[in-house]
Amino acid sequence: MHILVTNDDGVTAPGLLALAQALRPLGEVTVLAPDRNWSASGHVKTLDRPLRVRPTTLADGSPALTTDGAPSDCVALPLLGLLDKKVDLVVSGINPWANLGHDVTYSGTVTAAMEAAIGGLPGIAVSLNTPPQHQGERDYEPAAEVGRRVAEQVIANGLPPNTLLSVNVPYFPLAEIKGFHITRQGLRVYRDELVRRTDPHGRPYYWIGGEFPDGVPDDGTDFGALAQGFVSITPLHLDLTAYAAMDGLKGWAW
Repeated sequence: MHILVTNDDGVTAPGLLALAQALRPLGEVTVLAPDRNWSASGHVKTLDRPLRVRPTTLADGSPALTTDGAPSDCVALPLLGLLDKKVDLVVSGINPWANLGHDVTYSGTVTAAMEAAIGGLPGIAVSLNTPPQHQGERDYEPAAEVGRRVAEQVIANGLPPNTLLSVNVPYFPLAEIKGFHITRQGLRVYRDELVRRTDPHGRPYYWIGGEFPDGVPDDGTDFGALAQGFVSITPLHLDLTAYAAMDGLKGWAW
């Protein structure tokens, strides 16, 4: 079993190291991660310039690879032949914040797993539901253990074609996590605001700011599972077709 581990926070991120260490008992682990932070980058594939890949070392002394490409590039490159050995499973994370509801369309963590699904491989994205008020270092060990358990199940059972798992883990000690729920995407509530500023030359510039988003914790959703102390596992697929809208559109005066 050859497992590719990547993320969107960069190769030095502690969540990446925790995840790689947790997965090593399951097989050979190769780490290929971006050389900088690509959070909220969405599904990016670099086609307009060459990509550089270089060796590096993780904080525990283990070897890794890093690239100036995006998280999706970190998956596409090995699938196209960068590595000598075929990849069997892609696990992305651990993201320091949850990826819930519509977050999955923004998240480089999740879209790296999407790239695996596009390439015909099972993909898992692991995210940690750190409280907005949290200060200081995070404890990634419970989420890393959850990621290992999910990977074990995927190795044993497989995933349907074009399917990935978005895994969100409560920020609790492992003993306090109540279990695993299979969930659907919930409703993320964003509170974005446009922040206008002026530079020293009098020219306007803008930030997208606002309060930290939250969501609606309905039963059966990713938000609901986390609110109840459970790991949320949401199966996602790549067919975005709104089938329910098709008949209505066919009735328009085309």
